[in-house]
Amino acid sequence: MFDLRRSHLHPRRFGLAAGVLALALSGCAVGPDFVRPTPAAPDDWTSWRSTDESLRTPAGAEQPLPSPWWQAFNDPVLDSLVQRALAASPDLRTAALHLVQARVLRSTTAAQRGPEVGVGGSANRQRQSEWGAGMRILEVIPGDQQAFVDFLTEPFNLYQAGFDASWEPDLWGRIRRSIEAADADVGQQSALLDLAWLTLASDVARNYLELRTTQRQIRLAREDIAALEERLDILEARAKGGVIDHLGLEQQRAELAAIKSQLPGLLAREGASANQIGLLLGERPGALRDTLEAPAAAGGKAALPDLTLGLPSEVAQQRPDIRAAEARLHRATAKIGVAQADLYPSIRLGARFGYESYLSDEFAAWGSRAWSIGLSLNLPLFDGGRRKSVVQLRELEQQEAAVNYQQTVLKAWQEIDDALSAYTAEQQQAQQLEVRVRSARDAYQLAQARYEGGTVDFITVLDSQRSYLQARRDLVASEGRLGTRFVTIQKAVGNAPRVDERTATAMEKE
Repeated sequence: MFDLRRSHLHPRRFGLAAGVLALALSGCAVGPDFVRPTPAAPDDWTSWRSTDESLRTPAGAEQPLPSPWWQAFNDPVLDSLVQRALAASPDLRTAALHLVQARVLRSTTAAQRGPEVGVGGSANRQRQSEWGAGMRILEVIPGDQQAFVDFLTEPFNLYQAGFDASWEPDLWGRIRRSIEAADADVGQQSALLDLAWLTLASDVARNYLELRTTQRQIRLAREDIAALEERLDILEARAKGGVIDHLGLEQQRAELAAIKSQLPGLLAREGASANQIGLLLGERPGALRDTLEAPAAAGGKAALPDLTLGLPSEVAQQRPDIRAAEARLHRATAKIGVAQADLYPSIRLGARFGYESYLSDEFAAWGSRAWSIGLSLNLPLFDGGRRKSVVQLRELEQQEAAVNYQQTVLKAWQEIDDALSAYTAEQQQAQQLEVRVRSARDAYQLAQARYEGGTVDFITVLDSQRSYLQARRDLVASEGRLGTRFVTIQKAVGNAPRVDERTATAMEKE
């Protein structure tokens, strides 16, 4: 450390020289500049697909993504549940706190660009040692040394007041790179908050749709049980009258028992889905019983909105995990410049002005003033390679972040491909199941009519009845899966609302 405060330069010339030097060097920033990567994306939604051509149904790309997308179901209960979950989720609040912390840290880092100014003062009473280092001068002073000793060691008051100012010019861009890294961290936390928001909304919607599907299956099972019990009573009366044998009666009773055996599992699944929704909303088991009660009227399948995905290139840039990976790469790149700046000399400019007096009456006198101005230079010469090792470490971290970014992009398109293929496959399956239900219903009605006419036996009726009931259950399950596949697509394409600083701060204060 070289202290130049005792330089022979005139203070004004010295300050001017230092300012010119700072301005001349402040435009330099070491380290690589971040170049935002462009995530790879297909030209259209029929490309980059691993599935068969029959599952590559093109989706609407001209319209922007619907947001909030869950409102497209036109279900007020679902809208209310999602909003309650977004307001009560501890995971979402934690992510919001992380974003606010990153913004505060960014402000703290940016404060390093300006000077530090402080005001201080003191008043104390002190006494010097008779044998202190300052007393050695008495050995060369002739005369009565004891008088000097008594005078110098006599307790006295010392009054001090003034201000200090210091500033470190950002010669090599260390502070600028630190701010750049802090900005990237803010972007990462913002993306992670969007990801938490999207995950929570998707979980609520998925569990809600599964709940409604289960309730439809329960209603369907109870309708089948009621119909089969009524038919069983008729068969029992016919068997007693000798019209039919007991074989058909027992087969019908077995079919009724099979359907009844499925009902407890459906009821347990209904309760589990309700509890999962309650957990996402921070509610105890049973708290949402009235809200999640099955509709009184038999409801049909949920009307699915149009599948609008936007442009593939836009989707690749809006997924929260890709944005977070890009921010991590940006931060790692900026930290290389921070580490490289530590390899170069640093300068700190300082100034002090104040008053100092051991006499209280003379404290405000002009002669009690004291000041200093100068600069200090820190020139690293040898540290055993520590600083260079840090630079190498930061470069390796950047390479790791680049690999992670590429892997995140590849994983995103794999998830999108899987989601689109599953949705299209489920659509096609549901369409065929609708045809199956209609055909099975017609076959069942025809078998009943022929049985009544005596042209077929009751085994034929049982077989057609069993096929019809199973087709209805399969169709309800497929329609329920189709809704959850739609939710999966919204999550895969990253259809999450952007959360700004004001929203995050409000969530943190709630």
